[in-house]
Amino acid sequence: MKTVETNLNTQRRGLLVRGAGLTLSAAAVAMLAGCSPSRARAGTGDYSDGSRTQDLNILNTALRAEFEAVAAYQLGADSGLLTRAMLPVAVQFQGHHREHAELLSQTIRTLGGEAAEPQAQYRFPVETLDSEQDVLTFAAGLERGAVSAYAGAIPLFANSDLAGAAASILADEAMHWAVLRHSLGLDPVPGAFFS
Repeated sequence: MKTVETNLNTQRRGLLVRGAGLTLSAAAVAMLAGCSPSRARAGTGDYSDGSRTQDLNILNTALRAEFEAVAAYQLGADSGLLTRAMLPVAVQFQGHHREHAELLSQTIRTLGGEAAEPQAQYRFPVETLDSEQDVLTFAAGLERGAVSAYAGAIPLFANSDLAGAAASILADEAMHWAVLRHSLGLDPVPGAFFS
């Protein structure tokens, strides 16, 4: 399972870094940051160069990863392998990823971009999911990959407000990862720094 986790981390980090490219308006920045567009500071989303495209690419890459997470948690919920204690946690985390995806989609459209759509099918290692521990390990690997991907993307945003909003999503992904690690009997916070 460690190989699957490592591969997912590398893939997600690479997707966000390679996908860097678009820019956002003040209204989109406000939406991503969780406040109404009317409360956005004037001019925060103004772009004078091609950086809007960079920010839009980053947002769409993050959106695709959120869709993947929604599908992965659905796989876990439908597997019949999660206990009554863990199923509501998985469904709650899936809901968080859905909210992230909705917000990212809105922000992309507000910035004049075209939001990515979920894939019809994802390639998950279903043949290796034989127990609740397998499902939780798989989910933890996805969450760790999300943390890594957002951490890699944050410094690439041209708009610092978007970077701050992405950091908020990163924090949620990190909490998911910690809860899943704890559920697996692992140290929920294995170090003072994420690596």
